[in-house]
Amino acid sequence: MQFAGFQPLSLLDYPGVISSILFTQGCPFRCVYCHNPELIPLQNSDIKNLIDEEIVLQHLQKRKHLVEGVCITGGEPTIHPRLPAFIKKVKALGLLVKLDTNGISPHMIKELINERLVDFIAMDLKHTWERYSDVIGINQKKAIENCRATFELIQKSSIPHEFRTTVYSGLHSKEDILTIAQQLQAGENYALQAIRYDSLYDPELPKTQQLNLEEIANEICHLQPRLHIEVRR
Repeated sequence: MQFAGFQPLSLLDYPGVISSILFTQGCPFRCVYCHNPELIPLQNSDIKNLIDEEIVLQHLQKRKHLVEGVCITGGEPTIHPRLPAFIKKVKALGLLVKLDTNGISPHMIKELINERLVDFIAMDLKHTWERYSDVIGINQKKAIENCRATFELIQKSSIPHEFRTTVYSGLHSKEDILTIAQQLQAGENYALQAIRYDSLYDPELPKTQQLNLEEIANEICHLQPRLHIEVRR
């Protein structure tokens, strides 16, 4: 595999774990508020910025005494067929693996779960299923079905996980967020993330007045007291 970026140290991206972050190139979605638009094309326009997996593994080997895990994000990691083979090499170093996914590849998620190759999964829930295409920028029924299948696979797994929604008031209402949360089960983690207006896929996206995420989180807690909910700014 090749990677489009490597962050040696993070205290935030993997809950409770000091980690390194690996960024993959390529994503089939075109979310208007994506804050890593340079990672969307399948090919990086600046090939000299790509990092071969052997270099990454060497970096991780040197940092084993500093980091406990690796967060693989993107882009969308699961579109890369060699992902399981790479993760096996990371696991051989004794490191934990967190995967960030948009859910487009349930077959890959199933393989990773069945082979116990991931220790934590974070999945983005873009919108209610009926309005998913409003966010992802493509109107493909199969893509949305895949995301829903991944959501169900993660819920049924015994692997620690979280679901998260980036909230943009131009596309989301409070009622939408409550509907999304209703799908979650007792004990699951749900994060509401405020939109970041820097480096957007759509640089002309209107800066609408943000929803009160703390108020929405409190309402979700009242309705679903056994759900673990967090607001991220």
